Amino acid sequence: MSGWWRKARASVYFPAVVVSLIAAGAAALFAGSYTYAMADPAPRHVPVAVVGEPESRSRVDAFVAELEGRLDASLRIHRYGTYPQAVDAVERQEVFAVFRNRGERVELKLVSAAGSSVAELLRQDAPAAAKSAHIDLKVTDIKPLFRGDPRGLAIFYISIATVIIGFLGTVQLSVNAPALNPGERIAFTACYALLGGLAIIATVDWWLGALPLPFWQSWGTLALTMFTSGMVFSMFNALVRRWAILPTWVLMVMLGNPSSGGAVSWPLLPSVLGAIGRWLPPGAAVNALHTAVYFRGHQQAQPYLVLGGWALLSCAVFWVWRRRHPGGRPTGAAAEPVPAA
Repeated sequence: MSGWWRKARASVYFPAVVVSLIAAGAAALFAGSYTYAMADPAPRHVPVAVVGEPESRSRVDAFVAELEGRLDASLRIHRYGTYPQAVDAVERQEVFAVFRNRGERVELKLVSAAGSSVAELLRQDAPAAAKSAHIDLKVTDIKPLFRGDPRGLAIFYISIATVIIGFLGTVQLSVNAPALNPGERIAFTACYALLGGLAIIATVDWWLGALPLPFWQSWGTLALTMFTSGMVFSMFNALVRRWAILPTWVLMVMLGNPSSGGAVSWPLLPSVLGAIGRWLPPGAAVNALHTAVYFRGHQQAQPYLVLGGWALLSCAVFWVWRRRHPGGRPTGAAAEPVPAA
């Protein structure tokens, strides 16, 4: 057996067979990860606001109970004494809908900008729940999506482009600029990240008019995301060299993008993905951009800390193991030509 294995390893076809098997497995994992996360989103724990004092919300409570049964999910109820308090919770992205009693009617305030998939699900099941509970219902959307982004997917597409081009740019630097030394490689990664972020804003906002992207905040987020993605590949390139694309693809694309909450809101994601997604670069980018576009003035530090942490970790690992990274050129005295005898 050992002799057969040595002959197989020495064959010119062995690397091609290994790559073929890896490609087939990666295709299955890629399709499976997106199907698992997005094909059949189901509510699990949806945070909602209920407004009013106990004596005035019996009708609302009855409607919420009926709706919860129809959704086959748990509505995580946050109670507020006044409507402005509930709206403030909406702005902080703590709740995905507001329920309140107005005279003889129950009002359901959807928040499509917080999660279009959650809003669509509530809009679909709420009328039947109200009919079963014999309640007059009025449904409105207090924070709708922009006209150029009717399904709320533009930020998800932007994040995919930023992440994938981020590490593909570093792949191309390794292939087409192998003489770059470690410091130069980091500098050029930052350079194309800044240019790429600006190009995305120019295309999505200035040219297509799909989303009004706040310039400085969006540019910083996109550039940091692209730089982080590029340095993640550089880190793995120093650690595992020619196989670096595999862990990068798994972390950033197979795991990071489906769990980012960009295509399917996090209350509808499988619980594991919903928990880890916001701690990966794609999820952090989606959260930061989403807040910048739809909830201005309520930006949180967590997405930027996640992106900055991954960027710092990647740069540190790359720098410590920089001598393992393929490429580079001699510098200083080692780069001087040897004088002829």
